[in-house]
Amino acid sequence: MATYKQPCIHCGTLIDRDARFCPTCGSQSPFGYLCPTCLRPIDRSQTICQGCGRFLHITCPICGGTTFVDERCDVCGTYFLIKCPNKRCGVMQFFQNEKCTACGTKIKDKHRVLTPPVSAQQAPPK
Repeated sequence: MATYKQPCIHCGTLIDRDARFCPTCGSQSPFGYLCPTCLRPIDRSQTICQGCGRFLHITCPICGGTTFVDERCDVCGTYFLIKCPNKRCGVMQFFQNEKCTACGTKIKDKHRVLTPPVSAQQAPPK
């Protein structure tokens, strides 16, 4: 039986259509973008989510650039997902979410820690 593969929208790797993650870049949404608050399909050209009214372009807290609500900042590459504090859940959530979209646990401010990516210029000398 033939299986059809589809390219990941982030890196272009061909992966199975039923994949939930891209094995190459690690994206949790390899075939499209989802609103981080209500999980409806969204497009980069939209300014607000049709389902919940969330703004889909934000200011990155690390670099200050305007970016789309994706897994990473378009400008500096900061990873925007944080782990749900519920030990039974642990699903990755967008850092601005007030509660986990999987289990409903409230996400407190102490869990909203983002770290900028280490670039070659910032790496410590060997």
